[in-house]
Amino acid sequence: MPMIGKTLLSHTLGLSHNSTHWDLKTELTVNILRSFTYGTLSPISRTQAAMLHDPGIKGRIWISKVTLPVPSEDDVRQKLFQVIEEMKDPGDSQHAGGFIEPELLPVEGEWTGYRAFCPKNAPRLRISEAQQYAEMMKEVTSPVTIIHIHGGAHWLLDPASYRQQLKKLAELTGGRVLSLRYRLAPQNPFPAALLDCLVAYLNLLFPPAGSLHAAVSPENIIISGDSAGGNLSLSLLLVLLHLNRTSQPITWNGESHLIQLPAGLSLHSPWTDLLCSCPSLETNKAYDYIPPPSIFPAPHSIPYPNCPLWPTPSPRSNIYCEDTFLIHPLVSPLSAGASAWKGSPPILFQIGTEQLADESKILAARMANVGLSVRWEEYEYMPHCFALLLPHLRGTKRCFESWARFCGEVGGVQGVEKGEKKREITTNGVKISADSVKETEVDVKGLWEESDEVVLKRMRKRARLLVSLGKKMDGDGNEDVNGGGTERARL
Repeated sequence: MPMIGKTLLSHTLGLSHNSTHWDLKTELTVNILRSFTYGTLSPISRTQAAMLHDPGIKGRIWISKVTLPVPSEDDVRQKLFQVIEEMKDPGDSQHAGGFIEPELLPVEGEWTGYRAFCPKNAPRLRISEAQQYAEMMKEVTSPVTIIHIHGGAHWLLDPASYRQQLKKLAELTGGRVLSLRYRLAPQNPFPAALLDCLVAYLNLLFPPAGSLHAAVSPENIIISGDSAGGNLSLSLLLVLLHLNRTSQPITWNGESHLIQLPAGLSLHSPWTDLLCSCPSLETNKAYDYIPPPSIFPAPHSIPYPNCPLWPTPSPRSNIYCEDTFLIHPLVSPLSAGASAWKGSPPILFQIGTEQLADESKILAARMANVGLSVRWEEYEYMPHCFALLLPHLRGTKRCFESWARFCGEVGGVQGVEKGEKKREITTNGVKISADSVKETEVDVKGLWEESDEVVLKRMRKRARLLVSLGKKMDGDGNEDVNGGGTERARL
């Protein structure tokens, strides 16, 4: 309450740093989030359980809960492990050591669609999940199929947390959204979540008998993600690109398939650098709610209380992965060189003036400079994942409309047999004013001036520091190696 009162007073009197950029509701929301992310740490298990709360389903939304099966073969899992090994830098000592190999398990998710013909607060129909899906498909008017991978720092949140936002996306596209319930860390470290995302993608392409959905053409699939979900989206794309580049098929339910690429990626505040090595983590802290390095200079010093999930049975300091994997391209996609992205489908970046801004700028510029089609949208003075947190803003409305338009442009093709050609997506960038939503053109290729060598050198330096700190704390015997994670909650 004192924080809310202080915010009300400082904003009303024009004394707060952002009173000229934000309305009162935005400032209150960001300060409440700061009180959570900057405040006393709760046990990971308690926080994770609280964030998995299901608010229920009602109103103008179709939800069909689904479990996507896995094949009898283990090839998809083994191929992922092979890609992980092949994408390691053989000269990088940080890659010494292994990772916990996850089981191949069915993946839960929620098909989401817009339910137009019902009252605003209508209860969910008491019918089976298969019937829910069939009724949803009666209202789907576009072939656009979006796989959404939710955020939450790899250890928080759930598809239930995103229903209203994805309902809006389904309404605007006329399509459907498959929201994934991937396995959460720390109990399921890298690459469990990535394996789940790959299994879901293959289920769309090659559904086994009895699936609710028919096979979906890759030219209609858009992979979408926010924050940590953006991280997983980029990691999944890197896996698919590598499989394509090396012509490695995957055996899936008795058949061998070369896996085609999706139509595009849409990224909202993606987290591309788990090493947290970029300057904007500090320089943009006034507009965000993520604790900057000046608050927690050494991530290993953040003490999460002991709980059933933490420390982990195999001690590590990072919630999501083994410390030695923090610089791996499938963990921190920012470390993937330009050649790794060649052949990529179009990608949409939507970010604010947030602490993760620099890592997106670096990656978008890198992609554009090797000829990829990149759409860049930077929303002035907006915090991390603003469009998912601040639905009342004009910028949020513009963000969703652009998000949906991109999905329609890259994934709305009905097929060659119907005479429709895929639209050409050209690279362009804009900066959107916070108050007027006025657009100013931005040169995507010039978003970042440092060379890739300088960026990677900084990441390697950070990786060595984190690994050495983890080993030192483990060796001292005075502090648990799990004394802190390298990330806080990115909602």
